[in-house]
Amino acid sequence: MRIEDVTPETLRPVRRPLLVQSWHDLTFLHWAVPPETVAPFLPRGTVPDTLDGVTYVGLIGFRMVRLGALRGPGIPYLGTFCETNVRLYSVDARGRRAVVFLSLDAERLVPVLTAQALLRLPYKWARMRLEKDGDVLRYTSRRRWPGPRGAASELTVRVGAPVEQPSPVEHFVTARWGLHTRAWGRSLHLPNEHPRWPLRRAELLGLDDELITAAGLPTPAGPPASVLYSPGVPVTFGAPDTLEAAGD
Repeated sequence: MRIEDVTPETLRPVRRPLLVQSWHDLTFLHWAVPPETVAPFLPRGTVPDTLDGVTYVGLIGFRMVRLGALRGPGIPYLGTFCETNVRLYSVDARGRRAVVFLSLDAERLVPVLTAQALLRLPYKWARMRLEKDGDVLRYTSRRRWPGPRGAASELTVRVGAPVEQPSPVEHFVTARWGLHTRAWGRSLHLPNEHPRWPLRRAELLGLDDELITAAGLPTPAGPPASVLYSPGVPVTFGAPDTLEAAGD
């Protein structure tokens, strides 16, 4: 099996667009963990993707903007909301690197119910807010439904200098062109396309998070290995295909 390279140049154009959206004001926190810690959480037909023997757990806060169908203009109100994700990194039998979401806390109930119903994605409805004060951003979230009710996260960063040349770890956690998930008794891959990330360094000023442990993972050990910010990118997701894996 040839695993695709972790570089921005691995972008594959989406052939059958399913969803359009933009991601704005993203903060990426990542902790290195042993692959065996996350393996039980991945869909069948995938294994933990690793870099130098470890994989990563990500906590990502951002604003979803104008989520919509196909390649349309997106929906201005219902399609625009704050979101915070807990995610892992996977690779399938075709060598496609992707992300796996353990939870996606979002501010709007309609998109939460739609994503749960259509793709069985672990979306959660939450009270959320993103506050910006110059170069300081503060993301807050408290889960409403489903449980664990009240699981909360508060994350504050100061945005720094542009990343001229991403490190191998920074490539690994951001240069992802797909999603692996389990829905309707099948493991699926959903491709996506977006421009190269405009990344900036970020300083973590404060973190009080319960979402990682609410997803079933152990509390991260120590400070994150990587803290990044991006003003965002437009994104298109393609239609899913079933993973070609024995026993799936």
